[in-house]
Amino acid sequence: METAYPPLNELFVFLNTTITQISIFYSHIPGSGILLKYIKNSHQNDPFRTILELLLVFFAIIYLFTKKYRTDNLIELTPQEVEELVDEWQPEPLVPQLSDEENEFDKIPVINGPQGPRVKLVNGKPLLNISSFDFLGLLSHDSIKEKAIKTLREYGVGSCGPPGFYGTVDVHTEIERKISDFLGTEDTIIYSQGFSTINSAIPSFCKRGDIIVADEGCNFSIQKGLQISRSIIKWYKHNNMEDLERVLRKIKDEDIETGRRLTRRFIVSEGLFENYGDITPLPNLIELKKKFKYRLILDESLSFGTLGKRGAGLTDYFDIDPNQVDMIVGSMCYSIASSGGFCSGSFEITEHQRISGPAYCYSASLPAMLTVAATESLKLLKQNPLLLSTLKFNTLLFKQLLHNIKYLLLNGSADSPVIHLRIDEGIVRVGDIEDKEKCLQDIVDEAMNNGVLLTRAKYNRTQELFSIEPSIRICISSSFNKKEIEKTASVIKSAATKVLKNRVH
Repeated sequence: METAYPPLNELFVFLNTTITQISIFYSHIPGSGILLKYIKNSHQNDPFRTILELLLVFFAIIYLFTKKYRTDNLIELTPQEVEELVDEWQPEPLVPQLSDEENEFDKIPVINGPQGPRVKLVNGKPLLNISSFDFLGLLSHDSIKEKAIKTLREYGVGSCGPPGFYGTVDVHTEIERKISDFLGTEDTIIYSQGFSTINSAIPSFCKRGDIIVADEGCNFSIQKGLQISRSIIKWYKHNNMEDLERVLRKIKDEDIETGRRLTRRFIVSEGLFENYGDITPLPNLIELKKKFKYRLILDESLSFGTLGKRGAGLTDYFDIDPNQVDMIVGSMCYSIASSGGFCSGSFEITEHQRISGPAYCYSASLPAMLTVAATESLKLLKQNPLLLSTLKFNTLLFKQLLHNIKYLLLNGSADSPVIHLRIDEGIVRVGDIEDKEKCLQDIVDEAMNNGVLLTRAKYNRTQELFSIEPSIRICISSSFNKKEIEKTASVIKSAATKVLKNRVH
C-alpha cells in the first residue's frame, strides 16, 4: 500500500541525510569536540550567556547583509561657523558634583604628630582619641619603633617588587610562620594591603557558577570581593542563623528540583562586624557548614588581637579548632599596629593564592619595616596578657557608663571593643539619613570641643549593597585608664543631650 504523503517522507529523508552529513563534516574539523563541550558547559553554567551569544551572532549576520547607510549630503561649514561652534561648546564635568558629605572633607580634624590614644590637632588642642582601631595601644610602643628603625636601616624603605618574583624577603616568611603558630593553622600568606586581602582571597577560589551565601552586614571590602568573583550570591539576614539555614536549605531544594550540577559552595561572614560591633556565632556557622557541605571564609580583621583568651580571634573566643574554618582572613592594620593583611588555612589554600590572588601577584610586597613591626606586635601580644584583660575591662566599664544614655542606642556585643551609637528614633524626632548624619556630626563636633575625638561611621552609599543606619563608631583601647574612660562617657552623654534634647517627640 502506497503512503498517503510521499513528498513528506522524502523531505524527512532529505533533512535526516543533510543533518547526518553536516554532523560528520563538523566532527572532522580540528577542535570541534572541545568547542561543543565548551558550549554545553557554558549553557549549563549560565543559560543567559548562551542566549546573549546567539543574539549577538544573529545581529552580526543582519549587520553584514544590511545595506550600508551613506551620508552624501554633508553640510559644509565656514571657518567662522566652526569657530563659533567651538566657542559655544561646553565640556561635560570630569567628575560628578560633590555631595554634602564629600564637601566635609576639608572639615576633618588633622592630627599634628603621631597617632595614638592621646593626640594633638594642628591647632594645638589635645584630645582623647576614641576613634582609632589601635585597640592594644601598640601603635606608639617604643620597642616596635626601635625594631622598625633598625629594619629600615638594614632593609631599606620598600621592596619595589611583587612577592612572587623578587619581593619576598626573610621577614615575610617569618611573620607568616608566626601567625600560623599563633592561630594554630597549617600555613599563612600575607598581603601588602589590608583592604585588598579579603577581596582578593574570595575571587581566588570563587568563580562564575559557584554559590556564596553571605551575611548582609558584611563590610565593604567583602562586598567588593563577592562582586569580583562573579559567583551566585545569596544573602541571609545579619547574624541570623535561622535565616542562614533557610537560605542553605532553599539552595539544596533548588539543586534537587533543577538538577543543577554541584559547584563550589561558600559561607562568608565577619568575626566581629565592622558596621555593627556584634560577634558572629561561630559554633552555629560551623554546624551549618558541615550540615550542608559548605566551606567557611571568616574575616577576622577586627576580632584578631581583640577577642579570645590569647587574642587569637573567634576560634580562640569560642574555643574551636581553627582548622574547622577553611579560611581565616585578618588585618595587620588594627590590633597589631602595622599594615597589610593575611589569610590562614591549609597549605593548599595559601599556595593557591600565591599564583591566583590578584592583590598578591600584582602588588609590591609589604615593606620589611612594617613586617617586622607586625612581628614585634604579635610578640608583645603573646608576652602581655594584661593588654587583653585591660581592653576587656575598659570595654565593659565604658558600656556600663553608657548603659542608660538618653537619645542614643548602644549597639555591639558585650565583649566587643567596637561600639556603634545610633539615634533612638523612639525618643528623638529625626528625618532622613542626611538629617541623622547631621545630628551625629553635631555630637562629634561638640565632643571634640570638650576634649574627645569621635568619628561618624562613613560609607560610600552609592556602592554599598545594603542601607546602613548612620552611627558614631567608638573603638575602645587598652591604653586608656579608668578616669579617661569615665571622662569620655561623660562627654558623650553631655554632647548627646545638648544636641538632641530639643528633638524629643
